[in-house]
Amino acid sequence: MKLLLSSAGVKNPSIRAALEALLPRPVGECTALAIPTAMYGHPWAGPGRNVWEFAAGRSAEPMVELGWRSVGLLELTALPSIPADRWVPLVRETDVLLASGGDAVYLAHWMRQTGLADLLGELTDTVWFGMSAGSMVMTPRIGEEFVGWEAPDGGDETLGVVGFSIFPHLEHPSLPTNTLAAAEAWQEKLGNPAYAIDDDTAITVVDGDVTVVSEGRWRHLAG
Repeated sequence: MKLLLSSAGVKNPSIRAALEALLPRPVGECTALAIPTAMYGHPWAGPGRNVWEFAAGRSAEPMVELGWRSVGLLELTALPSIPADRWVPLVRETDVLLASGGDAVYLAHWMRQTGLADLLGELTDTVWFGMSAGSMVMTPRIGEEFVGWEAPDGGDETLGVVGFSIFPHLEHPSLPTNTLAAAEAWQEKLGNPAYAIDDDTAITVVDGDVTVVSEGRWRHLAG
């Protein structure tokens, strides 16, 4: 699987170019599935209007509204109640999975519950395009500062597809506590490498190679 891990979707031409480089065809010829599940686990994000805005392509963080040939909706909380053969083939044939922000622990829980987490390793040509929690879910841990939903077994562990954690929305004007100093203190408690990224920054991961794409501010925090 190819990863594009962003803080806030496609916020500038550099992130758009990085996405296009990962896709097998131009955006207008690619199919996408939008995954809003993380939003339900976050007290600020859902349910309600924000979920609809993401799915309808009317949010301030462009993902769904990029001109895909088609966009479907994959709500993970519904999948355990239907046969796998109704949704697994759809995921396999889709070019890009668009994972919204919200709560990364909640998203990781439902990815495990549905089997989507186990399926990721087989999707070698698929692009996972995450925003905020949709990016953080691929990391080993998110830190207690970002946990809004408590998993049945507790903890802040996510899927561990990559070996680093992500501190999103660095120095965002609406999030005055998301400072670089706060990110450094957060990473020290985690103990593993991390990236602090603002909304004009994203990270690509292809075959283990990590590249930062940015028109803003970011910092690699060594573990």
